[in-house]
Amino acid sequence: MARPRVIEQSDILDAAELVVVRDGAAHLTLDAVATEAGISKASVVYDYKSKQQLINAVIRRRVENEEQRVQAATVELGPVPSPAINGLVAAAAERPRDHARAVAVNLVSALAQDAESRGIIEAVYARMIASVTETADNPRGAILALLALEGLKRLEMHNLHPWSDAERADILRDIGWLINAEHLSSQAPRPPSGD
Repeated sequence: MARPRVIEQSDILDAAELVVVRDGAAHLTLDAVATEAGISKASVVYDYKSKQQLINAVIRRRVENEEQRVQAATVELGPVPSPAINGLVAAAAERPRDHARAVAVNLVSALAQDAESRGIIEAVYARMIASVTETADNPRGAILALLALEGLKRLEMHNLHPWSDAERADILRDIGWLINAEHLSSQAPRPPSGD
C-alpha cells in the first residue's frame, strides 16, 4: 500500500519562494527547495520535473493570488461603472508586501529567459486588457488608467521610488479620474500599424 503524501504542493511552492527571496532565482534548485521544505529531492521532482516547471508554478500561484485579491476588491466595491479597472485601482490601494515584491523582483529574469514563463504573464495582461476595455464606459480612459496604474505598481514592485501614503493616495485618485475623463476619446487605443 502506498504511503500518503505528507507534503502539499503549496508547501513546496512556499519553500521555492523562500529560496528565491533569500538566494535569488539563479540559485533556485530542486535540491535547495527540498532542503528548505525538509523533504527529499524526489518529493519535489514528483510534482515539478525541472527548475523551470517549479518557477512557472510559483509564477502561476502568484498570478492566481493577485487575481483573487483584485476580484475581492472589485466585489467589495459593489456595482460601479467600469468595474474591471475600478477593481484594479481599489486593489492597488494596498501596498505590495515585501515578500511578494521580493519574489517578483527575483523572478523577472525568469521571464526574460523562458518563453513559457513570459507567456504566463502575457496571458494575464491580455485577459486584463480585454476585461478593462470590455467593461469600461470609456475604454480609452480605462486603458490609460491601467497604464498609469501599472507604472505605479512596477516602480513600487522594484523598489525604484518610494511614495508617501499621501502621494500614493493622490496618484490613485488621479488614476481614477482618468477612467471616466470626458475629454478622452471613448474608443480603445488602436494597435500600432507597424509602419
